[in-house]
Amino acid sequence: MLRDRYGLVLSTGSMAARDAYVEAMDLFLGANTGAEQGFARAALEDPSFALAHAGQARALQMRGRGREAADAMGAARAAADGCSAREAGHLNALGLLIDGDGPGAYAAILAHLGEWPLDAMIAQPCCGVFGLIGFSGRSGREAEQLAFTDRLAPHYGNDWWFLAQHGFSQVEAGQVAEAERLLERALAGNPRNANAAHIRAHVHYEAGEFREGLVRLDSWRRDYDREAQLSCHIAWHVAIWRAAAGDMDEAWRVFEADVAPGGAWGPPINVLTDSAAFVLRAELAGRAAPDGTWERLSDYAGEFFPNPGIAFADIHAALAHAMAGRGNALMRIVEAAAGPAGDMVSGLAEALGAYARSDWEGAVSRLAPWMATHERIGGSRAQRDLLEFALLGALLRSGRTEEARRLLVLRRPVHAPAPPLAALRMAA
Repeated sequence: MLRDRYGLVLSTGSMAARDAYVEAMDLFLGANTGAEQGFARAALEDPSFALAHAGQARALQMRGRGREAADAMGAARAAADGCSAREAGHLNALGLLIDGDGPGAYAAILAHLGEWPLDAMIAQPCCGVFGLIGFSGRSGREAEQLAFTDRLAPHYGNDWWFLAQHGFSQVEAGQVAEAERLLERALAGNPRNANAAHIRAHVHYEAGEFREGLVRLDSWRRDYDREAQLSCHIAWHVAIWRAAAGDMDEAWRVFEADVAPGGAWGPPINVLTDSAAFVLRAELAGRAAPDGTWERLSDYAGEFFPNPGIAFADIHAALAHAMAGRGNALMRIVEAAAGPAGDMVSGLAEALGAYARSDWEGAVSRLAPWMATHERIGGSRAQRDLLEFALLGALLRSGRTEEARRLLVLRRPVHAPAPPLAALRMAA
């Protein structure tokens, strides 16, 4: 019997198919290029190997190629005869995910992992801040994420992929020192694991180690493919740290080359959210965006996210539309917000509209009620600092400097020694 790297039996008699599948899994779990091609190669070696087709479907979905992912999942289902019970459950869970049934997929994944906890391709959709838990819209989802990886931890031992994912759960739950230890082990197990390098950056961010994080991550990314899954987002971390170091020219260069639409490849959700977040941070730091920047981001949001439904994307689309002065596009999000965090999306979109109009008191009154629960929109704490800093900026511009300073110390004390807001630094 042929097995994957986790010891799970595979229904293929082709050694070449098995080897291609295992290689593709590692590329996928490490957020490196070539995973979809590797799964396709495994399926070519053995067209009846259903999990190879399913792996290709998931890899394509992660790169935003939904129609191709659906076709690959159809091929997986067509090849399902003769699968083991484990593989049938694997196909069911991934099929629900590819079909867009998030709640159904989550329930199926939990049931499946109860029997086969080492089925990493099935655990992966629930890991990270963009996964089924991260985008669930539920309050307390950071604790839920940590509980999920805690339950799996005894099964994975020193596995480089899982150590990074468990570390991400820890850092987002405030267990930064514990996360650092896991991530060092993850990188020792696979130094080119982009997930571990990225999550290690979050440890630096949460610890306030901006210069250390910049040096480490900027060096690591030199050998990372510009078309890999995390290329855009890793560049975002570098750009915001360049800005924090006062090197705004280099920050904008990294933004244009590797983050913004037309720069390096990235899933549309990363291009939109990272771009909008960087530009607002830059403006708060005292460097206004070049003319047309917000309009370009608004155009991108309208093209790739025309209909509300993914809270994290919708918030950043609302910001782009608001800052571009496109009230109709903004109101569409306010009025048509959907999904489990739709109420928050609508309220925050109104708040960002007030911010863009320089209605600082209105922005403060609309932003403040959501600060305690903004984990519901998804994304990491570092990414959601967009909202924290927007509130701080509105407080400063309404003349409430001391209130802004107290809020920063209470909510994001790691930023207090070098706040990312020009007015607050000048008032220090």
